[in-house]
Parts: sequence; structure tokens; C-alpha cells
Amino acid sequence: MTVTIGVHANNPTLTHLSRLDLAQRALAPLGETVAFHHYTSGVTTGALLSEGVFDFGGTGSTPPISAQADGHDIVYTAVSAPRPGHGALLVAADGPVHGVTDLKGGTVHLGIGSWQTHLLAKALHSAGLSYGADITPAAAGPDSARLLADGAIAGRIAQGADLAAALRTGSARVLLRSGDVIADRSVFFARRDFAERRPEIVAALVTALQQADDWAAAHLPEAARIAASDLGGAAEDWESALAALPWRVEPVTEAFLAEQQEAADLLHRAGFLPRAVTAAHAVARTAG
Repeated sequence: MTVTIGVHANNPTLTHLSRLDLAQRALAPLGETVAFHHYTSGVTTGALLSEGVFDFGGTGSTPPISAQADGHDIVYTAVSAPRPGHGALLVAADGPVHGVTDLKGGTVHLGIGSWQTHLLAKALHSAGLSYGADITPAAAGPDSARLLADGAIAGRIAQGADLAAALRTGSARVLLRSGDVIADRSVFFARRDFAERRPEIVAALVTALQQADDWAAAHLPEAARIAASDLGGAAEDWESALAALPWRVEPVTEAFLAEQQEAADLLHRAGFLPRAVTAAHAVARTAG
């Protein structure tokens, strides 16, 4: 059997796993081989798992919730430690937005469907506003920084080298860091039939994920060069961004499931999810 791992472009752990021999070595004693499927949009992960394009993948915390809401039968396998410095909601350095309530009626650029949706929805909710009614969410793009500086949008959410560059140059001001609002974990999940039929493969892959993180933590300049080559941006900014990550893989816990449930309830109330989701349904059933 060949185990196919989905590599979402913005997931550094999976990127490093795909460039090292760790997964192959982890699965060889089980008689399995490994293939990698590279793709660009994390919001499609649930559908790609269901379609059998790959068996195992990882994104931020929102796509698996959306996958459940869309009827995809997924199973959580592991999560990263919280990433408090991973991203931030930025506003114009000299602009009029000084609190979340000042975003009302404005447009915010973000990765719609990513963890950034959860961050914005919760920040707004905590300020008595609604993601669905009080702001206009729009997909971030290469012009987002300029539009923010020009006052054409009220805010934007940034991560990685994009965030590091904004902080280095002073071109924007941090309104909220992701860790001020949400845990902002990287989440690894699989198709249910795969996870329940071959739990030993899942366990081996989780071990390989931590090994990939160990490599990154010990080789930040090289990891930064890989990110700059794959995603653009300056290697120095990527090194700053990657240095802020915890590089630690943790098991799926009740506390994590509670985080996901809170997010699912909030996103459903905001009208982002088509139906309610029970996060605890996305766990593997034990035999017996």
C-alpha cells in the first residue's frame, strides 16, 4: 500500500516532512511506501480526503470544522502546540482603527475559510459585533498591504513572512495577535476509514511529524530558505516568522476538542457554516 500525504502549501510541518525521508523511514517497517500530493488551498482538504486524493493532511484549525459541516467524515490525529505569534490582525499604522469596534462597516482582508476566519469571527464576537453582519470579509491578495495603507480597507490578517515584513517595516500596526484571541493550532487529520483501519500508520506519521518539527527547529535558516522559495517573501522575514512557531506536536485532547467546538458554534452562529458541527464526532472509534 502507498500512503499519500497531502501537503498544503502553508503548512510548514508537512512541507518539511515532504522534503525529508522521515515518513518513508517511519512507514517502511510497516511495509508501506509514501507519496506526497502538493496543493494550494487548505479549505479543500476535507473534500480531497473524501475523494481519496490523499489519506492524511493538515491545515489550520478552521478547515476541519468546515469539512465536518460539509459532510466529510474526518478524524483528528494530532495538533500543534498553540501558536500565539503565528498571525495578527493588522490596521493602518496611522489609521483610524484603534479597537475592534472601529472595524464596523469596513472591509477586512483575510484567508477566508482558514484559521483567520475563526480569529476575526471571535474578535468581533468578543467586541459585540458579528462576522456575518458588521464587516465585509474579502479574500486577501497581493494588494492587501497597499489597500490597507491607502485606507481602502479597515484591516487585514497576515502571517508568515508577510506579517514579519509588516512588523519590520512599520507599514502596519498590530491590532490583535492570534494568540490574544484563539489557540491557532496547526491540525492534522485523516479520512475515517484510513485512520480506523490503520491506526499504526497514523501513529507512525505523527512521530514523523514531530521529527520534521525537530528538524525545522534546529535548521531555521534552511527552513526559511525553503519557505521563501516555495511561497515568496524574504528569507530573513521567514526566519523571524518560523522562529515564532512552537515546533511541537501534541495529541488530540478534550481541551482541543473544546476549542474546536467553541469555534464551530461561533462560525455557525455567524452564518459561515451551513450547519452545526459536533467536534467530538471527528475522533477515531476504538474497536470492541
